[in-house]
Amino acid sequence: MSNLDNELVPVLNRIADALDRLSPPRMEDVNLDGADAFVWHADEGTLDPITKVSRIDLHLLQGIEQQCETLTQNTQRFADGLPANNALLWGARGMGKSSLVKAIHGAIVAKMPGQLKLVEIHREDIPTLPQLLKLLRYGDKRYVLFCDDLSFDNDDASYKSLKAILDGGIEGRPNNVIFYATSNRRHLMPRDMMENERSTSINPSEAVEEKVSLSDRFGLWLGFHNCSQDEFFAMLEGYCKHFNLPIGSEDLRAQAIEWSVTRGARNGRVAWQFIQDLAGRLGVRID
Repeated sequence: MSNLDNELVPVLNRIADALDRLSPPRMEDVNLDGADAFVWHADEGTLDPITKVSRIDLHLLQGIEQQCETLTQNTQRFADGLPANNALLWGARGMGKSSLVKAIHGAIVAKMPGQLKLVEIHREDIPTLPQLLKLLRYGDKRYVLFCDDLSFDNDDASYKSLKAILDGGIEGRPNNVIFYATSNRRHLMPRDMMENERSTSINPSEAVEEKVSLSDRFGLWLGFHNCSQDEFFAMLEGYCKHFNLPIGSEDLRAQAIEWSVTRGARNGRVAWQFIQDLAGRLGVRID
């Protein structure tokens, strides 16, 4: 073997290894029966099973009853094999958007074990959606594809991949896959991005419409808004009752008000953080 051949062999081996990593695994090599939830690792082209999902019980989500009912019905129809819509959960931070998705999935799999899988895809991996759907399209399971905190910044063209997958592509969304996303933005784009498109485009209205139309691909929009003080207390009282925290109502409210003032916010996330602090001070374990 010549010196040139000796130099080429390692290079060719590295190229072959790189191509293997880019190729999605065969469906028969992916075990989707071992867990009800998975995380998509785009770099490796694999689905990592999650044996214990970080979630809370559905009945503990207070102040979002209407959103809960609507999304539960949509998800149950999908799990039953009926038509259902992609869903965009948008609005105020810390008001239970991602918690609701995970809680509903947990409630359904408790009734229908193995029927519905939750697959999380990270926002930066959106361009690999076609690769992921190749794994899921021909399976006999049904999948909620979930992206938390979805948004797009200036000069980010990956939203076009998502738009095609949701509605406009040749293959479209597989019947056994539904897409749920949470975002703080209703239209997934920052306002200055859309205004920049309006000011620099030959046809401003068409340029902005292309950006806004991404949200239109979601048949279901659920808005989440800042909670009132009464709703905040209802969250806390529900947690205290569920975890048997020994504290009086007046003492709970006084401490909760002080906690929310120091945090500068009043929402579901702040309520949960307060409960964790309270349980720790009371010496009560919560799972």
